Amino acid sequence: MIKEPSTRSRRPVRLLAAVVALACAGLTGCTERAPKAAADPDELIKAATQRLTDACLARQGLVAPRSGKSRLSGAEARRVDAAMFGTGPTELSLALPTGYVVRAHTDGCLAAAQQRLYGDQSGWFRASVVVNNLRPEAAHTRRGLAEVRDRHRTEIARWEKLRAHALAEATTVLNSPSPKGSSPA
Repeated sequence: MIKEPSTRSRRPVRLLAAVVALACAGLTGCTERAPKAAADPDELIKAATQRLTDACLARQGLVAPRSGKSRLSGAEARRVDAAMFGTGPTELSLALPTGYVVRAHTDGCLAAAQQRLYGDQSGWFRASVVVNNLRPEAAHTRRGLAEVRDRHRTEIARWEKLRAHALAEATTVLNSPSPKGSSPA
């Protein structure tokens, strides 16, 4: 039987470690900074998407509206929307078991950013629409979420693969220098 040291016997070791750390910090400045928390993958992908879409809009002489900034005029807002989200008939479409149909363009700055990050914009569209609608499908079909997830294993695996690709690309995009207000695209 392994006997755990008593709290009393561990106290001097902890105290000694604390004294050594404080002495080191006070005398020589040798403490390390606290390690940074790992960045949230969703936030990295979101930041890279924003950087790519901002650069795409800038190449067209447009600026994305931001909260707290002045509003765009009607004509300017329509130009930004068209550049950002694409125009004409939607090229991607997926009917959900709930009866809703989700559509997206393959042109526009957002589509270009998704293509760059995920490597397969139409594949990402299909996988993300299915994965983002698992709960509504479960409620609509009166099935358990686990059963619905099991039915969509292929889409979930595809979503995970494409998201991992996007995270790697996002890291590259965010670590690349951007020349005077534009970003690598």
